[in-house]
Amino acid sequence: MAKIISLKDAALMVKEGMTIMVGGFQGVGTPTSITDELVKTNIKNLTLICTDTSFPHIGVGKMVVNKQFKKIIATHVGLNRETGNQMNSGETEVVLIPQGTMAERIRQGGAGLGGFYTPTGIGTEVANGKETKTIDGKEYILEFPLHADVALIKGAIVDKKGNVYYNGSTRNFNPLMATAADIVIVEAEKLVEIGEIDPNVVMTPGLFIDYIVIGGHS
Repeated sequence: MAKIISLKDAALMVKEGMTIMVGGFQGVGTPTSITDELVKTNIKNLTLICTDTSFPHIGVGKMVVNKQFKKIIATHVGLNRETGNQMNSGETEVVLIPQGTMAERIRQGGAGLGGFYTPTGIGTEVANGKETKTIDGKEYILEFPLHADVALIKGAIVDKKGNVYYNGSTRNFNPLMATAADIVIVEAEKLVEIGEIDPNVVMTPGLFIDYIVIGGHS
């Protein structure tokens, strides 16, 4: 099938200066075979959108240690000391946003919407420099969508058309990110024939998936 490509070819789709979304939470549900390949390519000056920067030895955490990001947009970075070091030194720009806000910003990016108002962050540094609006006596912050050049996600079972099933908490941000990038690559723990996944449990339809790679277990 044309959608199935090698790990090397998948990594080569990520070019210097691109913005990438990577699924996973603390490395769970992260396409680690692809991120390991990206460490090998040593591509630099990337912008990362990810829930967190994992641990130094897992997934995007390895890329942080390898200093491949110029900017990181995440909800927390406390599990990876190297992220904090680069942030404090000014070597890497780190933007921290509330997790629910990140989820909605990605969802809006995938839906082609222009932004939304949220009360989350009012009265904190999150609101600094952002437009605010009072609606029915309550103050809200205007937040804008997030979109990426490439989304790298992981599925427990993927068929050759790209339909994806996620197992348990590995689902996390993967379905949202699959909708919000120009190119979407899924790493499959298990690749099956078309029709082998019950349509009722498909969590990301194949129409969102551009390419499939065969990876390993996280």
